[in-house]
Amino acid sequence: MAAILERSFIEICGFERETVPRFRDVTINPGASAPPGGVKYPDSAGGFSYEDSGKLLSVTSNRFIHWSTSGDTIQLVEQSLDVNLLNNAIRLKILQCPLLPGGVHIHETLNNVIILIVTSQSVHRLVLPHPTNMYHSELVTELQVQSVFTDVRRASVQDAAHSYMLPPGQSPITSAAWLSPHGHAHFALAPPSGGITVVTLPPHDQQGSVSVLELKQSSVIQRLAGWMPTAIRGEQSPSDLAVSLSAWSLDDDTFLFTMCQDLKLRVWSYKEQQCVLVTDLLDFVPAGREEMRRSQGQHRLRLCFSPSTGLCVAVHLTAPSNSQFCVLQLVASDNSRYSLEHISTHFSTQETLVDFVLTATEIWGLWVDEDNQTVMKYTNFEHNVAAMWNQVFAQPAPEEEVHIGPDQDPRETYLDVLFSPLRFTGAAIVKALQIYRRGTERILDLTWDSLKKEVTLTVENELQSSVTQFEFTQEDYRVLQVDFWSKFYACCLQYQEALSTPLALHVNQATAMVCVLKKGFVSFLLPCFAVDHLYLSSEEHLFSEEDTPISEDPELGSDVVQLVQCVRLVGECVQGDMACEMDRALDMLLSPERATEQVLENLLANGSDNLIEDINNQLQEVRNPLAAMTALLRELDLETDMEMSPERTVPPTGQSLSVRMSLSQLYGSSVSVSVVCQALCQTAMSRALLCRDILILQHLYLRLGDNSLQMQQDLIPRCCNLLCCYHLLKQLSQTFTSPVPLDTLDINLQHLSVLKLSDSPAVLPSRSVLNPQTVVELFYQNVARKLIVAQLFGQRGAEASQTPLHWPQLISSVVTLLSQHLWPTNPSFLFPECLMGNCQYTQLQEYVRLIGPWCQANVGSCRFVLGQAYLASGEGQKALQCFQEAAEVVKEEEFLMRLTGLEEETNTTAPRLSYYNKVLQLLEDIGLPELVINLATLAISEAGTDQRRQAALWTRIFKHHLDLGHNREAYEALTQNPEHSSQLDCLRQLVVVLCERAQLHDLVQFPYVNLHEEVVSIIESRARAVDLMTHNYYELLYAFHINRHNYRKAGTVMFEYSMRLGREVRTLRGLQKQVDCFLAALNCLRLIRPEYAWIVQPSSRAAVSDRPGTSPKRDHDGELAVAPVSRQIEILELKDVEKEYVLARCRLTLGQHEPACAAIAGGASAVEMVALLVQSGLFDSAILLCHTFSLPLTPIFEGLTFKCMKLQYGGEQSQNEAWNWLAANQLPSLITTKESSATDEAWRLLAAYLEKHQSQNAQYHRCVINRLLSHGVPVPDWLVNACKVNYAF
Repeated sequence: MAAILERSFIEICGFERETVPRFRDVTINPGASAPPGGVKYPDSAGGFSYEDSGKLLSVTSNRFIHWSTSGDTIQLVEQSLDVNLLNNAIRLKILQCPLLPGGVHIHETLNNVIILIVTSQSVHRLVLPHPTNMYHSELVTELQVQSVFTDVRRASVQDAAHSYMLPPGQSPITSAAWLSPHGHAHFALAPPSGGITVVTLPPHDQQGSVSVLELKQSSVIQRLAGWMPTAIRGEQSPSDLAVSLSAWSLDDDTFLFTMCQDLKLRVWSYKEQQCVLVTDLLDFVPAGREEMRRSQGQHRLRLCFSPSTGLCVAVHLTAPSNSQFCVLQLVASDNSRYSLEHISTHFSTQETLVDFVLTATEIWGLWVDEDNQTVMKYTNFEHNVAAMWNQVFAQPAPEEEVHIGPDQDPRETYLDVLFSPLRFTGAAIVKALQIYRRGTERILDLTWDSLKKEVTLTVENELQSSVTQFEFTQEDYRVLQVDFWSKFYACCLQYQEALSTPLALHVNQATAMVCVLKKGFVSFLLPCFAVDHLYLSSEEHLFSEEDTPISEDPELGSDVVQLVQCVRLVGECVQGDMACEMDRALDMLLSPERATEQVLENLLANGSDNLIEDINNQLQEVRNPLAAMTALLRELDLETDMEMSPERTVPPTGQSLSVRMSLSQLYGSSVSVSVVCQALCQTAMSRALLCRDILILQHLYLRLGDNSLQMQQDLIPRCCNLLCCYHLLKQLSQTFTSPVPLDTLDINLQHLSVLKLSDSPAVLPSRSVLNPQTVVELFYQNVARKLIVAQLFGQRGAEASQTPLHWPQLISSVVTLLSQHLWPTNPSFLFPECLMGNCQYTQLQEYVRLIGPWCQANVGSCRFVLGQAYLASGEGQKALQCFQEAAEVVKEEEFLMRLTGLEEETNTTAPRLSYYNKVLQLLEDIGLPELVINLATLAISEAGTDQRRQAALWTRIFKHHLDLGHNREAYEALTQNPEHSSQLDCLRQLVVVLCERAQLHDLVQFPYVNLHEEVVSIIESRARAVDLMTHNYYELLYAFHINRHNYRKAGTVMFEYSMRLGREVRTLRGLQKQVDCFLAALNCLRLIRPEYAWIVQPSSRAAVSDRPGTSPKRDHDGELAVAPVSRQIEILELKDVEKEYVLARCRLTLGQHEPACAAIAGGASAVEMVALLVQSGLFDSAILLCHTFSLPLTPIFEGLTFKCMKLQYGGEQSQNEAWNWLAANQLPSLITTKESSATDEAWRLLAAYLEKHQSQNAQYHRCVINRLLSHGVPVPDWLVNACKVNYAF
């Protein structure tokens, strides 16, 4: 594990991906006029860290403020490494008052944060609430909280008590400020005339007036307001002019340290109002004192207090050739006198000093060299006898030229470089775009993707507008593209360089965090690992290295240093095209060894003989090259056996709630996410180059004649593997996530819940703190951060709250552990799981593609998540193939074991089957029945002899075949089911579904081997349980028996159907259906031999309640009716069925004639039907019914006689209505010789019936005559004659 730290640091730029900074503007108008002579100060910056920023439980943990000034504007930003601060940036403009460099001083009290500002013409105080007083709860549980600048508009920035105007012409050169214990704000100003002027504002919460105090060597003059004229003050020596000023409160006094133009350090006591100490700094200059005295450079001083060393002063003396730092310590004697003791002197290089910071033990310096490149170094002034400066590796500027391969598109290549998370800020691209557009319009607040589209459109439009020809070759157009894109890229480089101008250093004394404040952003310094230190060191430092912490053996350590020097020589050769070819080979999954051999061949072919000789000579200095390579590769390898699953990193119960809450937020802000992930990217990039160069050196070593088996079989394969790993980390760190709609995330979470993975922290989606974010940032934010913090603090228990937050140590551990979580050969599979849970399927496919040829860890898990990605893209067959491949190692990988629940089920005998069941559930939830069928068919072989599991799989296959309409395949799956109960369930579902789909032909044609009785039973039960008019199960059962030539069963079915229709569906449609069913039943019985033409019916079926509309299955209370205990069997022959048919036919005739009577007719008996038919005038049907059931015709003749009498004495309306029922009967032949009325036809019909239906003793004639006489109607002559002729009365 490469966690050995060196003394050097590396710069990481926390680029913000906002196109427009979100500053709130506040303006102060002190009423000043423009300064005479156009006073202009250089831009400056500074920072402030809270006193408790190094305490875990503090609200101000890892929290700081930084600012930058330009002209009369100051930008203040509050940052936190733990939580995102809202409303954290303000832009304060003090009209006509340019800000003094270093003129911003921030102090904190118990209740307030107070900002003291010095301009060329005024001083100001800004009072803000302290973070500890802003939140209602002591625990800050949100990931976003309000900044101290939230209510800055309500601060009394315009109040006269918070500002003071300086007299004209007295613009200070430098300043210092401090707060007294009573709340007074003191401003120490160094006017151009020399001396010190102290302006004091009363406490912000008390009434008072401004006082001004002048300090000079001869006397002290004080007034409440205003300044003494220069003439009264007397002569002042210009050498007394202070060029740098600092203040420090010590005991009950405040000391003002002034670095004067005469190179003397003067210390003033504010309490005693006099100069208490003067030290000539030239006494500490060993050589070149005259040059230093004549130098007009910008000398500076800084103060630092620590309990161990007391108050220390560091002075930078600037000279053309021998600039130096002098560190002095303030010492108090017994008689309250003070002196300065020299601690150390450190000479600096001749770059231009921008800023430096003094800490308790170190000096941090920031320079700019002749090429305008940033140079940073630091040294320990206590124990550094040799006065050596330690290196800080600045983040390299973007490449001046973009290499475009022959197979690459220029536009895409330039866009990838421009919008890489490492190279350009959004502000630089926006400014370049505005210039490229020639300022035609202002660019508003765009998203990162929108800005990318705007850049593309602008450059492409510029290209199109410059084209004058209509035809181009592809090569000519490519040249034009490169030309225009390179111009825009050059513009971005200029603005990025301007925004990268360093302004100041900020060191948090509590956490040891070092920041570089630049014009456009803030960068952070992280400790450099030993292996990176060796590779990145300058030649001067590398040759001075005598040992390295990589090895405790001094000889091996020396060999490692010598070997790294050889590696660096190789790296100097591999530039430009060769480096790009190596990267392209890794992207295309070509063998690293072959690509290395090709690069080496190119090096030898390009005449690099001298360089090869230098490398060979350097190798001779290495005593044991193989051991040195082994040690170097071991340090580069991040593989670990440590358990990294979420279950292993639960915080201990000994930690309090406040500690756990604070740890849950540690390094969780957007700033921390960006810094950590960019640090990982920078590390991966440098180590990928290191591995590449080591691999080339190994092949060169073999060419030089040492054919070591260890080199060929161990070191070269290990180096190839490391190169691929770091190339993977580099690619991941620069790959952005894809935006995913919320509904897609919800659907994905639902699918993962099927797999029992929705509770895993690796798959829980959350809001991004960066927009856009890389996949590594997504992983760190959602998953890795909490696990890493638990690993770092999990074993400390209650001690975690007392542990100071030491930035270099913690951030190095965080980067290392994050790298291990991402390291593909480690057992942790959280990163691919996180991509799957957040629907980053394109990135997931690329990840699996890159590790496929060489990574042997989590192979099955990778195939599974790749299958998930294929499912999301609609490539089901590829997904199925991946799922099948993953099944081979289901018992070997932690992710697959957790997926299948094998961690909980120790006695599982069929892990593959459990895995297949989970995948089948997933495929079913997504809705891919074809894949379910294929995978279930494969899984059957894993079920072995377990009939229960086989039955479940066959049931799945049956179900999905049935859903797809594969009726034949569904039937075959049903027959293969070994469990009888499951088979019956499937058979029942088959019957129901095919009936609902009206696919009755398939249902009837299936052979149903050994299932015939079950099919009949299922259809019968369904037929008796569902509504008769909406389902046709009786007709299906009828067709089923007909198809098998079982006519008596078919007739029985239709008879039962017709009887139920008569009881339950008493409508006209039901009557028609009943008649058809009786006809079908009769037809079936007539097709068989007469002796077998009978059916069996339980008498209880016919004895169902005759109440119309009642259910045959429920009683009058609606409860299920109790089935009868015993049943009597009733045999029905053909004639019985015919009688039922005639009755049903008569009911239908009545219903058709009188629709209102259909419900009554449906439940009427034969006798009742005769009365109903007679009443409706359907005498033919009534006579047929009487003959069928052997009933007397007397009611018919009585009814017809009554109708004749009614017509004879009725009106015209009766005549018209009579034709309706007359037409429904078979009338005798009409007499056409004369006009016939309805009355005549009715009497003729009566006569015809009497003639046709003879009776003994003239029973029917008597009935008619009695009816007529009872109503007083004379007997017609034709009736009398008929009686005389046929009967003797």
